[in-house]
Amino acid sequence: MDPTLDRTFAALADPTRRAILSLLLEDDMAVTDVAEPFEMSLAAVSKHLMILTRAGLISQEKRGRVKWCKLEPDALRAASTWMKGFGQFKELDFDAFERFLEEEDLS
Repeated sequence: MDPTLDRTFAALADPTRRAILSLLLEDDMAVTDVAEPFEMSLAAVSKHLMILTRAGLISQEKRGRVKWCKLEPDALRAASTWMKGFGQFKELDFDAFERFLEEEDLS
């Protein structure tokens, strides 16, 4: 297994880190702004950011006295390619499934 892929999936396994990535979809953010919506210390958020950085999912740079975080969108390419290998499975048609359940309830 590719160690980069392992780090990517390990980083994505945590809901806080996934939420951080969602925040960074909008724009680059200062570390303090990233930490604001979370009920944890700045040190705890910084640990999550370090894991995301090591996985290559984000980059951090210092601008003046402020550390900024930036999403690295190409970093998910290897994980996406790996997951597409499982694309041979037919996607579930949720609309048809819902209609089936409704019909079954009427019977």
